[in-house]
Amino acid sequence: MDDDIRRAGTAAPPGRPRVAVVGHVEWTTIAGLDQLPTAGDVIHAEPLWQGPAGAGAVAAVRLAELAGRCAFFTALGDDRAGRRSRAELEHRGVRVLAAVRTEPTREAVSLVDRSGERTTITLGARLQPVVADPLDWGELAAFDAVFFTAGDAALLRRARRAGVLVVTAREFGTVLESGVRVDALVGSGCDPAERCDPALLRTPPDLVVSTEGGRGGVFSRCGRPPQRYRAARAPGPLVDTYGVGDNFAAVLTYALATGATAADALALAARHGAACTARRGPFAAEPAPHRRVAPV
Repeated sequence: MDDDIRRAGTAAPPGRPRVAVVGHVEWTTIAGLDQLPTAGDVIHAEPLWQGPAGAGAVAAVRLAELAGRCAFFTALGDDRAGRRSRAELEHRGVRVLAAVRTEPTREAVSLVDRSGERTTITLGARLQPVVADPLDWGELAAFDAVFFTAGDAALLRRARRAGVLVVTAREFGTVLESGVRVDALVGSGCDPAERCDPALLRTPPDLVVSTEGGRGGVFSRCGRPPQRYRAARAPGPLVDTYGVGDNFAAVLTYALATGATAADALALAARHGAACTARRGPFAAEPAPHRRVAPV
């Protein structure tokens, strides 16, 4: 097995776990405006940030920062948005393994008002990887942790071969269809699309997390009664909330891969999520120019 891992190029820097993301990309523009429009309004919004985003891309960048490298299994259109997404992610240290589609890469516009809250509009269908794509799915077994944000049930079963499997609550239906046990199911308690009933699952997740923004959130272990965790203090004034939940989930995945307890993993994820509110866009500072992608 060790020889197989080395041949696949999955060795991580010493002392850090091997991590991957299975999910989607949206080429996203974040624009600022005073307040959201009402019906019939014509408004001006100032572009503030642009880049590959969506849960999969955001998590992959954050995991690459934490672990030194991250593999990202995804799907991209054979178009400008797809090529720009790949180039930017690789510039940030992510190894992109993408199935190329004839459909266009989905784009998105996220409007941020004076309160820092964001409203996102997606344009086009979401492209997601599926097990029928000609990618090396056997490589998933070599990772200490995988964060799953999009894909079919058969692919989620393949991802289960990783040491730790974390899934966004938006994919609850996929978890239900797959029948696999997940180590952590994480979502926003403020987003109706991320509310779910883990009791419907054949085997309850080891950890279920429901975030509540500045109020912290709720978690439960192995179906036990829920407990609360505290929010962390942001390092500066609120700028925008885009990507906060995705950064939280990525850091939670990384911490669980290191063997951290649920309480410690949640505390670390909360600190990183809070830090995201004090900067523009979902990523930290720009990487060094001409950064080369380390093999994952």
